[in-house]
Amino acid sequence: MTIAQSTEFPRPEPVGHGPGAVGTPDEFAELLPQTRRALLHRLAVGQAEGRAPSMTGAVVRDGRAVWTGARGAVAGEAPHGDVQYRIGSLTKTFVAVLVLRLRDEGLLRLEDPVGRHLEGTPVPDATIAQLLSHSSGLAAEPRGPWWERTAGALRSEPADLFDERPQRLPAGRRHHYSNVGYALLGALVERLRDGVPWGEVLRSEVLEPLGMDRTTLRPEKPYASGWAVHPWADALLPEPAEDTGLMGPAGQLWSTLQDLCRWAAFLLRGDARVLGAASLAEMRTPAVPPESGTWDAGYGMGVQLLRRDGRLLVGHQGSMPGFLAALWADTEEDVAGVVLTNCTSGPAAGALAADLTGIVLAHEPRIPEPWRPLPGPLDPELLALTGPWYWGANPHALRLRAERGLELTPLSGEGRSSRFRAEEDGTWTGLDGYYAGETLRVRRDRDGAVSHLDLGTFVFTRGPYEPSAPVPGGVDPEGWRV
Repeated sequence: MTIAQSTEFPRPEPVGHGPGAVGTPDEFAELLPQTRRALLHRLAVGQAEGRAPSMTGAVVRDGRAVWTGARGAVAGEAPHGDVQYRIGSLTKTFVAVLVLRLRDEGLLRLEDPVGRHLEGTPVPDATIAQLLSHSSGLAAEPRGPWWERTAGALRSEPADLFDERPQRLPAGRRHHYSNVGYALLGALVERLRDGVPWGEVLRSEVLEPLGMDRTTLRPEKPYASGWAVHPWADALLPEPAEDTGLMGPAGQLWSTLQDLCRWAAFLLRGDARVLGAASLAEMRTPAVPPESGTWDAGYGMGVQLLRRDGRLLVGHQGSMPGFLAALWADTEEDVAGVVLTNCTSGPAAGALAADLTGIVLAHEPRIPEPWRPLPGPLDPELLALTGPWYWGANPHALRLRAERGLELTPLSGEGRSSRFRAEEDGTWTGLDGYYAGETLRVRRDRDGAVSHLDLGTFVFTRGPYEPSAPVPGGVDPEGWRV
């Protein structure tokens, strides 16, 4: 096999789709030459040290691909952004979006046992949320021969996936990665979409709206062949590329660097045509304690979570015989890294994808959005609520945000911060932190003046232990002492 030199692709094009998904190019859109060289160097080191026949990588920032590069060769030529690679378990992120779409349409609840919607499964009590987060306790792999290297025809119905002990651990108590769980989720999508195969549902509901026309169940030219690399010699062995049938939702998809840049832009910014922002944020929320017992890594609803260099990354890694893939996105910095390679083992694709994002942030820290005043008109009653409030003697600040939202922040360095969404009934619902899901109410006295804030029974007053407010337990009549 001829090995081509490192290359950078031509100037990347915008990859986002839909309202709010495309970053507008500006004077900071182009990466500096030293940043591009650092990215290409990291990709080249990853390919050489990992002994990969070929490797491609990309960085997405502000909704568009800002750098793409390649190393090695596919069919004797340097790979480009339209060459398909198998992406393995990155498939699970797509399946999770399909399930969340069903939930948002009211066709299921995440708390539902899968047996309520899918007949014939030997694990009817596992909930949909548990399947999404790998916390159902199901077996990691299906019964029978190595599913990734054998024909999917060996498993024709969900019952074929399980042996006599389908559940290995108690449900809901710990993370235990389960490929068969995602096979069930794919069958669930088909059941609730009137028998339409999950791959067709994915194409019509997700891939077409996002412009991902090179993401498919089976490879379509041009595509890379999968290889195993001999551990003690520079020699290659071709790997089979089986259609995994019922196990397809666990790792069947093929995609390209360009399409995965579009997917990264979606995971970073969302697209209302595919999945709402609240549901996308729900996917990124840790579901159960991670398998390792630390919070350096975890799992949400269909996405892996990784803490690296003080940053939280979301995405997924994938592997199938002959292929490795990784996508890591930093939603706070609006940047993502993607890596694809065609060998079974060797390259640290996940670390490399994370490093690509870190290189960009180290060389070119993100330029913050310019401050802008809230769009009017301004509600004077809401404005009057802002400022200092006290939980007991602990000072907090209440700030007004967009769309009548509120943010409560402790001023003493200790306390609980939360953002709140305005509701139609005049209350606010906590979005994060300790008060997530809790209700914030403005309480008034008999004259209609604001008396205090009631936040899940916690009383916030305008002064520390304000005597005129209904502080639980009362306020000592002698007041403060010296």
